[in-house]
Order: sequence, then C-alpha cells, then structure tokens
Amino acid sequence: MKDKLYFTKPAPDFVLRDQLDRPTSLSMFKGKWVVLYFYPKDNTPGCTMEAQEFTENIKTFERLNTTIVGVSPDSFQSHQNFCQRFDLKILLLSDPEKKALKEYEVWETKKFMGREYDGVIRSTFLIDPNGRLAHVWHNVRVQGHVIEILQKIRELQSQ
Repeated sequence: MKDKLYFTKPAPDFVLRDQLDRPTSLSMFKGKWVVLYFYPKDNTPGCTMEAQEFTENIKTFERLNTTIVGVSPDSFQSHQNFCQRFDLKILLLSDPEKKALKEYEVWETKKFMGREYDGVIRSTFLIDPNGRLAHVWHNVRVQGHVIEILQKIRELQSQ
C-alpha cells in the first residue's frame, strides 16, 4: 500500500475487538474523520506518550468530528489495563492475528542492535468521513505528532 496511490480507494475495513472486548469496525465511523494509528506495544514509553497525548487532546479532536482509534497486536485485556493505568480516553483495538496490521502494511521486519524481528512500524492513517485515506504518516516520531495531525485535519477541513 505504501507505494500505491493511497487516495484512490477506501481505507481497508476490518473488525477487531476493543478494550472492552466489543467488536469494532472501521465502517462504524462513517461520517466522521478517523485517526487510525498503529503502535507497537501497550505500556512502553513511546506508546504511552502517544496515547496520553491523544487523550489530552480528545476534546479538540471531538470538536473536529474526529475519532481516535489505536491498533496494536496486544490483547483486549492488555488494552483494558493500559487504559485504566493511564486513564486513556481513546479507543484501542486488539489485532493479535495481525490482519489489519498486514492490510495497512505496518507489520514488517525491523532491525534493532543487529537483530531482525517482525513488528509494528508506528504509522498513522487519517481517514475522511467518506472512508477514504486523506493522509498517511509512516515511521512516526511521537514527539509533536498529535499536533501535526490536528494541523492536517484543520487544513483538510478548511478546503
């Protein structure tokens, strides 16, 4: 998907379980903007910072008719504990079979200290109210990313 024309097709739909073990599909958010972000693991420093920044800005996203949806391979129980531990107000989806991760091409071979392993490439997909990809960020750096997303949403909504 990375090298294809993103904006000619609808965002791939999926059904995953949320932190309360409820089935959730992307199509449930039709009519809203969606920030669909993929992250490696609950309770790790970068992932915690990212989720907290989304939570801190949740009211601003809501005013912009935007829902935040995070996806990782962690279990719904892990997501539930993560949300409780840090008082997160965002929706987290569990993808242990890596179906959405692979569909969005964010499950890849990574390298760390000379070792190769498969893992999540931190990425964010902005989906418009019609279910189409509006903007994509790959290899996201957490610091300042939420502000960057808000700026892009405002820019696209003003067009």
